[in-house]
Amino acid sequence: MPGYETDTVTRIETNLDDVSPQVLGAVMQQLLAAGALDVWFTPVQMKKSRPGTMLSALCDEAAVEKIADIIFTETTAFGLRVEKIARLKLTRKFETVKTVHGEVTVKLGFKGERLLQIAPEFESCRAIAERAGVPLREIHSAALGAARAAFFHNFGT
Repeated sequence: MPGYETDTVTRIETNLDDVSPQVLGAVMQQLLAAGALDVWFTPVQMKKSRPGTMLSALCDEAAVEKIADIIFTETTAFGLRVEKIARLKLTRKFETVKTVHGEVTVKLGFKGERLLQIAPEFESCRAIAERAGVPLREIHSAALGAARAAFFHNFGT
């Protein structure tokens, strides 16, 4: 599609009904450290009316085996669903904006030349909030306002 970046990633999924939330949290960290682009859990209803969790992970083709190995080793999975999917992405650019408490990094998302998204980076906001002793949401709000003011001429037009 014109104006968007595109790529292909692999989605790996499995349904689990006998793994503790603590284990799933640790598995998420392992998957992200091993190269997963994203990991999430979805509540599902399984056979025999059991509640379960669908574990989903996105990764590049090169990481599929490593991700699958972690899921098979660290969970009770006996099988995985693997699917290649196309993604549309905004072109990302990082800028710094000034707030009364310090500079914050923001991510800008473009379709071609059109600015569609502005998002303060969480870790940047958190570091400023801790240093300034100010609630994180205040820093986030200030950074978003500063970014909109600085880049408004391109935002959503």
